[in-house]
Order: sequence, then C-alpha cells, then structure tokens
Amino acid sequence: MPDSNFVKKGAELTLKIESLAFGGRGLARYNDFVVFVKDAIPGQTVKTLVYRKKQGYAEARVLEVLEDSPNAVQPPCTHFGVCGGCKTQNLVYKEQLNQKVHQVEDIFRRLGRYPKFELDEVIPAENVYHYRNKMEFTFSPNRWLLSDEPEDTPKSIALGLHIPGRFDKILDIKECHIQPEIGNRILNKAQKICRAHPELAPFDPKTHNGFLRHLMLRFGVRTHQVMVNIVTAYEDMDKLSPLVDGLLNDISEITSMVNNVNTRKADSAFGEYEILLYGQPTIKENIGNFTIDISANSFFQTNTIQGENLYEQIVEAARLFGEEIVYDLYCGIGSISLYLAPHAKKVYGFEIIRSALENAEKNAEKNGVSNVWFFKANLDTYFKKGQLPKRVPKPNVVIVDPPRAGMHPHLTHYLPKLKADKIVYVSCNPTTQARDSRILTENGYTIRRSILVDMFPHTPHIEVVTLFEK
Repeated sequence: MPDSNFVKKGAELTLKIESLAFGGRGLARYNDFVVFVKDAIPGQTVKTLVYRKKQGYAEARVLEVLEDSPNAVQPPCTHFGVCGGCKTQNLVYKEQLNQKVHQVEDIFRRLGRYPKFELDEVIPAENVYHYRNKMEFTFSPNRWLLSDEPEDTPKSIALGLHIPGRFDKILDIKECHIQPEIGNRILNKAQKICRAHPELAPFDPKTHNGFLRHLMLRFGVRTHQVMVNIVTAYEDMDKLSPLVDGLLNDISEITSMVNNVNTRKADSAFGEYEILLYGQPTIKENIGNFTIDISANSFFQTNTIQGENLYEQIVEAARLFGEEIVYDLYCGIGSISLYLAPHAKKVYGFEIIRSALENAEKNAEKNGVSNVWFFKANLDTYFKKGQLPKRVPKPNVVIVDPPRAGMHPHLTHYLPKLKADKIVYVSCNPTTQARDSRILTENGYTIRRSILVDMFPHTPHIEVVTLFEK
C-alpha cells in the first residue's frame, strides 16, 4: 500500500514529475502515493506545496523548479501560467502528443477495463498556433491584476479569459496565440472602445448588473470571413452603437456582426434571441468539397484543418459502400452528415438546437445534397420514447459525437437496440467515452479501431474516434 503518512496538507515535497494526467496536471509519486501537481510538466524536479489531501491522492502546486524537463521550451505567450487556456505551451509539441496518447490508453485500460487497449493511429496537428476558428471572451468589472501591474491599474473593466477556478475574475488578454491574428486586433480594439465609453458597463455575475457579457469571434479559416458576436444582458442599440461602429470602422475584415441578448442570470453566450447588426447572420467555411454556413450559436469543430482530418477518419472508420443507412447523432450544423452523404444511401441527422438544424438544412440545400434529412431531437430520451418517425429505416451505421459529458445513459443503453453493424464514436472526453464504450461492449460491440486526432495543441483537450462493430 502507498505510504501517505508524510503527504499532508501544508507539506513541502520534492517530486519528480513522471507524466501528465488527463486535464493537464503533472503526475508524481511520493512513496508510491500519487500527487497531482499544477503547472508541472514531465521530466521536471519540483519543490511543491500540498494544498489538498484526498483518499488515494493529493494535489500540490509548484514552489520552485529545481531541475527543468529536457522537453521544456519557452512559451511565446506573455499570459502563460496565469491564463487558464494553454497549459502546456512550455512542453515541446511532440511530447504533448506522447502524453495525450498515454492518457487515452491509460483511461481505457483503467476506467473502460480494456487491459490491452492501444491507439491505432495518431494524427498530429498541422498548425500548433493560430488554429482556433472560434474564441469566446468575457467582459467583467473584476479584472485580475498581475503581480507586476501597479496597484492603481483600473480594475473596473476587463475583456479576456477566466482565471482558472474563478468565475468572477477575468484576465485582460492582450494577445492569444491560438486564435488568428485578426482576433487579437478585434479584441484590443474592443477593449479600447469600452474603456472610452463608461456606458458600456460589463455584466457582473454577482450583482447581475451591467450590459456587456461576452465577445465571441468566429473565423472562416479558408474563406477569411469573420463574425463578431456581442452578447449583452439586454437589448439597447443606442448603448451598443459605439462598440459596433468602432469595430466596423477600424477592422475592415469583419464580414458579419450579431448581438445575442441573454437576459438570464446564467453565464452563457447563447442568447434568447439574436439581432443582426451587419452583414449576414452566418459565415462560410470550406471543408472537403462542401461550403458550410456557420451561425453564432452553432457547433462546429473549432480547428478547421484538423476537423477535416477528423471527418476523413470518420469516413474511413465507417467504410461505406453507398447502400447504407447512416444516423448522425448530435449532428450540429450537419457537417459530418454532409461529409458522409456521398458515400451512403441515406443519412439522418439528429440535433436539439433549432438554429443548428436550420443551418444543417440550408447547408444540405446549398451544397446540392439530397439524401440527408435532419430531425429535432433531445437524444437523452428521443429513442427511448419512440419518437423516431416510422418512415425512417433502421441504421447500418451510427455516428455519435456527444458533448463532453458523453451520452446520456438512456441513449447509451438504447443504442445497441438499433442493431447497427457499426458505431463510430467521436469524443472530446476519453473518460466519458471509455465509460460509454464499456456499456456498448457489454451489449455485443467490439472496439475495432481508435484514432487520436489532436485538435487542440497546448491544451489538455483530446479528440478520439473509436469504431465499434458487432
């Protein structure tokens, strides 16, 4: 048994970091007792302070790096170490990828109970910086002051990203290296305008007062179209006009601007309704042979180039011959459905967000795809309640691309009843995918192939495509 007697809250320990755990923390052992260390990378020897002790493990933070990792690199971002976005910019990319492979295989072996699980292929990112086609920044009256900033620095407005673990503190971002450069220009201009116009007060999640909530940016990587989505707590075009006019006058690349109005207390960039301020309500993106319309609230893979590689892996895993019926669950704006349509007899997409379905239908029409149909469906209960229209035949292949929480238990247990020959499970969370995979395995399916597609360099996020066959 691991000896945890000397691992107590407040203890200072010298640790050698062995690997990265899923989520991005360094993993070390003290007398075989597991310690997760924030902001540490494999190969480092660090002096740490234990701040939490749990049954079976402890959590610590770095006090001093005693010996650096041979795979350490200088991060380019001045916000690194404070911002909660990129956790491993200081680790060479090849080793980031090695660690993600280790994490996925460990999760499937331990949590999924597949003792011999190994990934069949790893698709590295082609671009490790400036790859994101969507960024969401938050307005706040509670700016996080850095240690080197003067105490009299104005704190009443910030536009940037959340400090890790703090819903109420925002780091004022000057430059984000994983979004296109045009995004940084828009961000800096918006900050400047808001500081010059006190009426553009940021929303306070504690008091629920204020106007500006979020600035969300979308980029057409191949079309060079740019959407700005300003999320406000209520509708007021007069108040919003300095920000709208200032951005449009200064940033000529903006092709679309919308205002999502969210009057609810919940901190969300999804508005109850949307107002078109400039251009079209969507931007276009080219992926494969298709042109996709993307609205402000639609789901689309946040890395366009790797998204195309991901879709190619889905097509390869599905191995369609033109006569198959395909279900695309959690289909979003229909990009996977369209990608599969030339290879299948019929494709049926299922999605709960109405605006995404409208985009999906328009995307099919504009691309001349006539063998795809879309249905509004709460997939937590849709099949269990027998809501599938009788005219829709049973599938030969099911594609499932759920959110991070994975599939709802109702869907996971019902999916085998569809009796599809193949299930292609696309996941951004290997822990929930391993959990769901075990249920599919217990109901007659076998894992035939698993591929890691690295969509998110410098972050702990992981995308895995897994093929199941009966």
